Amino acid sequence: MKEIKNVLWGMVLIILGLILGGNALGIFDINLFFDGWWTLFLIIPGLIGLITEKDKTGNFIVLLIGVALLLGTQGIFSLELMWKLILPIILVIIGISIMFKGKINKKIAEEIKNINQDKNKDNEYCATFSSQDINFAKQEFKGSNLTAVFGGLKCDLRDSKIEEDIVINAEAIFGGIEIILPKDIKVVVKSTSIFGGVDSKKVKQSDLNDAKTIYINATCIFGGVDLK
Repeated sequence: MKEIKNVLWGMVLIILGLILGGNALGIFDINLFFDGWWTLFLIIPGLIGLITEKDKTGNFIVLLIGVALLLGTQGIFSLELMWKLILPIILVIIGISIMFKGKINKKIAEEIKNINQDKNKDNEYCATFSSQDINFAKQEFKGSNLTAVFGGLKCDLRDSKIEEDIVINAEAIFGGIEIILPKDIKVVVKSTSIFGGVDSKKVKQSDLNDAKTIYINATCIFGGVDLK
């Protein structure tokens, strides 16, 4: 998905360059600074996020706000009414997303719940207004709770020993969590994201049918979880 995102952003910049160049040469006259042009800084990222990212709730909200502001600046939609309705609409969208996501991921959620009930409670790490690096090299890893609040947390599992299906509960709130995964395990992601998300760079392999599974149970609020 990252490659697709790069292509889309590249196309946006190429189009912008062609418009500026064409205007400078007098080939055409396209006004880039129309009323509400600044809303494109919300609309374009939101639209690209809808296309490329798995969790679309935050991107849909950003796109909705951008379009509403654009319509308001163009006089098509009342800005005063928009500000009154935007919070209720966002709450409804988030509520619907949570309801349907729970039904779609019901089997995964049950598996995560069952594993969490029996997991070791000792491996809990939190980075608040700070950063923390954790390395489980040559150690048996049985799952963990990782929390980053206005901070960053890195968890390196490349040389860890994973002998059973486990869960990593990752909460990124205005922060970031980076998890470096072993090559010989399967990864299943369940995420609840608001203006954030999970970015997985791990290459999916078709020959891991008998491998152990790491369940990533992520909550991202203005933050992100990066899987490598």
